[in-house]
Amino acid sequence: MVERIPRVATIVLAGGSGTRLALSHGANKVYLPLEGRPLLAWSLRALYESLHPVTTVVVVRAGDERDAVLACEVAGVPAPRVVCGGETRTASEVAGILAISDLVTSAAVDIVLVHDGARPFPPPDLLERLVAAAATHVAAVPVLDVEPGMFHRDHDAGELVREVDTSDLGAVQTPQAFAAGPLLAAATAAAAAGSDTVDTLSLFTLHGGPSAVVVAGDPRNLKVTHPADLDRAAAIASDLGQP
Repeated sequence: MVERIPRVATIVLAGGSGTRLALSHGANKVYLPLEGRPLLAWSLRALYESLHPVTTVVVVRAGDERDAVLACEVAGVPAPRVVCGGETRTASEVAGILAISDLVTSAAVDIVLVHDGARPFPPPDLLERLVAAAATHVAAVPVLDVEPGMFHRDHDAGELVREVDTSDLGAVQTPQAFAAGPLLAAATAAAAAGSDTVDTLSLFTLHGGPSAVVVAGDPRNLKVTHPADLDRAAAIASDLGQP
């Protein structure tokens, strides 16, 4: 029997800001240009080229809808479902997941990946590993090892107290991948409860989902948060060039 390839939907969170980049007038960092294309366009293109999703949902701030559509056009990907997010990350995640409830309930989607639009370069092999792991284990997240040399800090005393054993620590990335049905059930429960969690995995496990399997993260999958990150991203975009 031929094994069926999982049908994927992608949800891209693009409702953040550029506070730590010191952007003026409330500008959104996902629309900053990298090699002539918005940062968000790089994220969308990377997901589309590797996964060819059944649909993509872009979760935006109110007023940014047209910018998101233009980013998709520049990326050369099919028109997305654009929805407005909420006041918190969790509210935005829930809005994105509920936006594909019709596809999930009709069994048109098997796996959902939730990605931060400020991560412009998720590598193809990472995306493939996530889909395969979620298809087998229900939930999968990419995690990078934490380098040694971290210390616990006493904020009151202003001093380093002790070195932290990093062997059991990891830095979680996105996208995070989930079986569609259980993710929709968790999002529906979170909407009813008004939950506020740090990421999609936390939302998922808080509302009945199983623990996720860990997939090796990738340092190329950087998140643009600080000016140095933007410089790194610009260098990578220059190397990649236009498609």
